[in-house]
Amino acid sequence: MNQPAFATAEGLRLLLLDLAYAGPRAWHTSPEAAELMTYTMDKYAGLAHKYGMEPTDAAAAAFEVMRMRSTRVAEDPWAVVTHAVELTLIYESRAEGLLCSTGQARKTAGLDYHDAERFADRDSEIADYHPAFHFHAMMADPYATRPRNPDGEPTNAFFALDNAVKFFVDLGWAPRTARLGMEYIAARLSRCGDPRVAFQSLRREGDGPGFLDIRQDAWLSVLRAVLGDPHPDFEGTARSRGLLQRLATGENLVELFDDHLLADEVEEASPDFAPEPGESRV
Repeated sequence: MNQPAFATAEGLRLLLLDLAYAGPRAWHTSPEAAELMTYTMDKYAGLAHKYGMEPTDAAAAAFEVMRMRSTRVAEDPWAVVTHAVELTLIYESRAEGLLCSTGQARKTAGLDYHDAERFADRDSEIADYHPAFHFHAMMADPYATRPRNPDGEPTNAFFALDNAVKFFVDLGWAPRTARLGMEYIAARLSRCGDPRVAFQSLRREGDGPGFLDIRQDAWLSVLRAVLGDPHPDFEGTARSRGLLQRLATGENLVELFDDHLLADEVEEASPDFAPEPGESRV
């Protein structure tokens, strides 16, 4: 059976461009659009079932990302769609398990929350198995302290990611773009386990600039700001540690805004940044 033209990266790009310029009703009236959504349901059916969702859920997620300009201009639009669909399915599945909204489920990324369950689902008493009732781990060093965020709560990956998004938003980034960028980088960092490895991995691929609708040089600035500058000359300095690491180890946003080099780099990388007349965007 012959594959449709939009099954390839360039074929999908051309169809998305046609739909984008044909007007807002094109997705409802175009036979090719209907065929694309049917193809998408088949393509992501296995992925949807993996997370306990339906193929229609995957198609709805694909539809949302296919309408974005960043998808049309990405080096591989199908790769962008696949990544976005998987993230959406993960968070929707997580939301169902936690009995909360998808937005709240996104905020729990990196936290070890289990799915909601009834007390009657287990034969043993809750105090016998739930870690909230265990205290032996704290007995090892009763004087140990952990870094805390400005609100007094323990600092962890969740607060670091959330504060990194706030840092970008305060410097002119759109909240949705900032959240997408931070989650994209944090997901790669989680897989690589090392900021320098994650930096090189993200630097070599072409999807990042398309995700955020920024140029390659701005993408590199974002990576340096978030993961740290891997250049040997900066080893051991704050510049080498990166925004996520600095937030996770207790630095607050006020201290980061005082780092004018970091703040300027993030601000100038924004898609909406407009240089002063006569200045060039580096």
